[in-house]
Amino acid sequence: MRGRVRQVAEGTYLVRGSDTNWVILTEGDAATLIDTGYPVDRRQVLDSLAQVGSSPQAVAAVLITHAHNDHVGSAEYLNVTYGTPVLLHEAEVPHARRDFLHQVSVGTVLRNGWRPGVLPWAVHSLRAGGTAHLPVTAPGAFAATGRPLDLPGRPVPVHTPGHTRGHTAFHLPDAGVLVSGDALVSGHPTSRISGPQLLPDMFHHERARALASLDLLETLDAEVLLPGHGAAHHGSVKAAARRARDHAL
Repeated sequence: MRGRVRQVAEGTYLVRGSDTNWVILTEGDAATLIDTGYPVDRRQVLDSLAQVGSSPQAVAAVLITHAHNDHVGSAEYLNVTYGTPVLLHEAEVPHARRDFLHQVSVGTVLRNGWRPGVLPWAVHSLRAGGTAHLPVTAPGAFAATGRPLDLPGRPVPVHTPGHTRGHTAFHLPDAGVLVSGDALVSGHPTSRISGPQLLPDMFHHERARALASLDLLETLDAEVLLPGHGAAHHGSVKAAARRARDHAL
């Protein structure tokens, strides 16, 4: 695969954008797209679909782990341009519409500007569209969590609140893969550590619930972690969740 597209299992691809990852699940030329990066990543989103033998027209649905701008950057574009459904957990649907916004404030970022990596990350986020007004005008909700969706890759939504109220990971039991969004990452420009971890506290809407969601991730049978930030992590997701908790406590 060219560039930053990496196949991690049959029909399962991790794409690393300017600062955020997305995942493509394929069956033939049909695809499920999980997250869409920042607005600035749009060309790379479209190119990555072509690299795996698909196209925007062949995307059955866009699944969104949570409605921060670095994950929904091209969701509305795909819906308006190609009619692609955009689906989230029911608790995240109003967030995607921008009925409210659960996102780190500019003031909080400035107060943490002395921390290593925060100011360079903030500058990139501003340039990439992190503070733009990006509502998804017609988001849909999953029919249920805990059951495979009738989409390429058969992803199973797993509600993991804390980072946002409706944050959802996606389990691929047949492939042994967990697409974890921001519930469990392997790195971030504002973090001093590498490997499985929670994002720094300032990014979570409810940190206690983010910690509690690690308990749920520990129950999932997977050996490959595809996070919203950082590289793919190979090894027990149960152990990865425990390591993240140890770092956070």
